[in-house]
Amino acid sequence: MLKLVVICAIIFVLAVVMTMAGRGGGNFYVLLLVLSGIPMHQAATTGQFILFMTALAAFFVFQKNKAVVWPLAILIGTLTASAAFAGGYFSHWFSGFTLKIIFSGLLAIAGGLMLLPIKERGEHGTKKGFGYWRFESGGQTYTVNLWVAVSVTLSAGFGSGMVGVSGGSFLVPLMVLACGVPMRAAVGTASTLIASTALMGFIGHTIQGDFSPALALPLAVVTIVGGFIGGKFAMKTKPKHLKLLFAYTTLLAAL
Repeated sequence: MLKLVVICAIIFVLAVVMTMAGRGGGNFYVLLLVLSGIPMHQAATTGQFILFMTALAAFFVFQKNKAVVWPLAILIGTLTASAAFAGGYFSHWFSGFTLKIIFSGLLAIAGGLMLLPIKERGEHGTKKGFGYWRFESGGQTYTVNLWVAVSVTLSAGFGSGMVGVSGGSFLVPLMVLACGVPMRAAVGTASTLIASTALMGFIGHTIQGDFSPALALPLAVVTIVGGFIGGKFAMKTKPKHLKLLFAYTTLLAAL
């Protein structure tokens, strides 16, 4: 019982902080659960479930503040959800050790991306032609490089669903760098994408019989509150201020 209380307390803090930065925190959820003695496959399934609940709570906050770019959320959300389902389902093709290696690799890449300087493009992209999608949302015009967006989205979704993480560390840089989305809108849109990815990854894992309600439900209650609070803080705080902190902690987790 004491062990579960400690896990809940740590996960609550993670839910608040990671939601503020547009990252679900699934990598840390899974790491914490594995270190607590939970088998990798069950930890990944539980991580996806509480990740979905966190992102869903945060989504309502961001949507209320009009910080979700819906055309982009629908495109990337559909791709990541499909890829995450496949990743969750085919995770049993790999051993727990292999999943841990993939997990560490994703964390290292995510940490490296966080160290890169990310600048918001004032014109939100001006390129035209085959492979570029131009649309308007919230009074802003965006141009998306589909060659980059689709390939990165599918790869991130599959890998994230396989090991039980959100892929948020890839999605935020993707939206800012390839799609020209302002940081605050990227964080808000990421909550929608993280929710869809986590839900489909969770379903894929659950089909394989890895879901434990006794463990997941108490954690879900905690993360719902954390996601709501984190979303509130995100609307008042610039996520870039926590950028280096998350980069180093992510790289540390990869070890």
